[in-house]
Amino acid sequence: MNGRDLVRSVRAVGAAQGLRSVRAAWRRRRADAVALPRGGRERARVPGEAEGAEPQPGGGVIRFARSSLRVRVAAGGAVFCGWDGAAPEPSYALAGCPQADARAVLEPDTEGGWRVVSERVTVVVSRHGAVEVRTPGGVLLRRELPPRWWDRTDAGTSGEADGAGPEGGSPGRSRWVQRSEVAADARFFGLGGRAAGPRLRDGSYRLWNTAPGGPDGAGEDRLTMPVQLVVADAGTHLVFHDNSWDGWVTLREGREGAGSGHDRRGACALRLDGGPLRYWVLVGTPARVLMGWTALTGAPLPPPRWAFGAQHALRGDAPRVRRAVAAHREHGLPLAAVHLELGPGARRERAGEVPEGAALPRLTRELLGEGVRAVAVEGPAVRVRAGAREYDGGVAAGAFVRDARGREVRGVAGPGESVFPDFTDPAARAWWGGRSAERWAQGFAGAGHDLAAPVPFAACGEVALERSARHALEGRGGDHREAHNVYALQMARAGQEGAGAARPGERPFAFSRSGWAGLQRYGGVWSADAGADWPGLRASLALVLGLGLCGVPYSGPEVGGGGAAGAELYLRWCQLAAYLPLFRTRDGAGPWGHGAEVLAHVRAALAERERLVPYFATLGQLARLTGAPYVRPVWWRTPHDRALRDCEDAFLLGDALLVAPVLEPGARTRVVRLPRGRWYDTATGRAYDGPGPVRLAAPLSRIPVLARAGAVLPVTGADGTTELEVWAPVTGRNGGGLVVPEDEGAQPEATRFVSWLERGRVVVERQGGGAVGYRVRVRGAGAAEG
Repeated sequence: MNGRDLVRSVRAVGAAQGLRSVRAAWRRRRADAVALPRGGRERARVPGEAEGAEPQPGGGVIRFARSSLRVRVAAGGAVFCGWDGAAPEPSYALAGCPQADARAVLEPDTEGGWRVVSERVTVVVSRHGAVEVRTPGGVLLRRELPPRWWDRTDAGTSGEADGAGPEGGSPGRSRWVQRSEVAADARFFGLGGRAAGPRLRDGSYRLWNTAPGGPDGAGEDRLTMPVQLVVADAGTHLVFHDNSWDGWVTLREGREGAGSGHDRRGACALRLDGGPLRYWVLVGTPARVLMGWTALTGAPLPPPRWAFGAQHALRGDAPRVRRAVAAHREHGLPLAAVHLELGPGARRERAGEVPEGAALPRLTRELLGEGVRAVAVEGPAVRVRAGAREYDGGVAAGAFVRDARGREVRGVAGPGESVFPDFTDPAARAWWGGRSAERWAQGFAGAGHDLAAPVPFAACGEVALERSARHALEGRGGDHREAHNVYALQMARAGQEGAGAARPGERPFAFSRSGWAGLQRYGGVWSADAGADWPGLRASLALVLGLGLCGVPYSGPEVGGGGAAGAELYLRWCQLAAYLPLFRTRDGAGPWGHGAEVLAHVRAALAERERLVPYFATLGQLARLTGAPYVRPVWWRTPHDRALRDCEDAFLLGDALLVAPVLEPGARTRVVRLPRGRWYDTATGRAYDGPGPVRLAAPLSRIPVLARAGAVLPVTGADGTTELEVWAPVTGRNGGGLVVPEDEGAQPEATRFVSWLERGRVVVERQGGGAVGYRVRVRGAGAAEG
């Protein structure tokens, strides 16, 4: 702690809160010093030589001199590897442990090793513990070197405190390191939402959720997941290390032909501060890999149809909310929902807060009467105030995180001195879910979970609860080192369970600012402040792409970066966000504050988004069924195209559209690298053939958007009903697309349509026969409707 830390804290939260955060930081350091194990001598270990193996369904257990490795191939082809007795469950990420592949066989390999052979993948384990994942044809995709761990020899505390945890691992174990090799041409993606992505270059990436102003000084809201997607000529694979402890991933891309005439393979080093060493590997095409990942961790929760409309977040009382809605109406801007910052312990006495009591349901009813839903945005912090309903209710439920001595863990947050629910405790989730149900009863149509890492203010050190804080962890018990990364995931779970109890049969809408692997089961992500500058705009796209490749398809940034973006930047941000799953602006001057020209162009971008709402709804159902993200990298269908693997400034929206946002100031044209096939500029109708780069016009009025030849996509017609927009196919090639009907049920059925050219005319037909049932509009150079 130094003077600079104190000044920073006071400037951020005010004098009184700043001093409270200093005291909280001191208490946190003292508690951790007492409760966490002191550093002692450590002994480095490796597995040693293989001594035998025991066959089991889907694989078996291979015993080494100082450890053991469990290898199991699931029925869908996913490979599980768990060292030192680690099993697939318990796990916060999995939606359920998949059944083993009954046809997978464990058999001896050469030189004293073993291998598990299955239909979709082969796993080879050397006699010293190296693990190779190969295609059925024998092509090497990934090689895990024998892990190394460090045992404490004189820690003098329990194995759980030392990091062994109840999930597996021997007493006294503190940390793991595992190094891996991939192909020289491989590219890394994923690790959650990374502003530096979507392609992850050489460097180290921390696995610790935080928020802007975190200990590393990153200006991004980091939602981390130990999920890597690796794309190479030989194939694509996803690896997920199911361990929620703090850690680092260090990546090094390969160099083909490097050095003395041979390839230097790509490398990954994973360091975990505790917990089990266990991981899953899935192989195949990107689409197959994401489908397998969805089967493993759960289907994404599709948002209701209205959630694809424009949404606006604001603070303030009811008159300010009404003024914001009126401003959108006055300037001809669509508005589907307003996000109101509420939450347990919020300082209601502060001027400008949205009122509670009878006034709040009255406000939500009034908004709904104008076609605008209200979404409650809440943080986990509950203000410490005896006699207050939120605090007393949590105390009675035993809901709050406690320290090693059984005292409430307190930190300084927006409400003031606060406590935090233990969302890893089913009883705490039930209490919070009951409060969420109250929000639904008040007329709210959705929930947002803010600052859920959790991130209390900190005058110095980490922006987090003390690491020695105790958590239930579903009855297993543990501390915050294990619970921190899954805290927001479980908060989202509690909110969704409460919504489901309050309105059974309805499709809930929820999004979070933080989370972990499996978050898609409970909603989407709002990636929050990315910096109100051009790098922040670029980061917004990277975050959405990265999250989609980690299985969270519904996400979006804070349009404008949450700050005072200039006119051109604000416009380009709106034009990008119009094609992202979540469009969310923030209080302050709207587009009308940037002049008539910007307002007109933003209005046009949002009108196009409204036209594409049926297409967004279809993509939401596809994500539920297949795990495919709405926003996909341009190499999605052609991962072997190396030039496309390096393209980070454009994306596919579903399979039909290619969007090329403007990410640099002053640009009025831009180069777009097209995947293979014919593409139509949706503004001019001009056709371009890929693969290869083309230069397209990008005036202030729009960004380049291209449609794939043959695409059939549902859009909103001039009369407000859904129609089919068909882009002229290429002769000799069929096109197609899916449509989800208007039904707002939990699992509406999808209908496939195909398109082709016949005697120079476009023909559209429902797959399987029957009437098309929609008005068809054909677009594309020289196309005639059939």
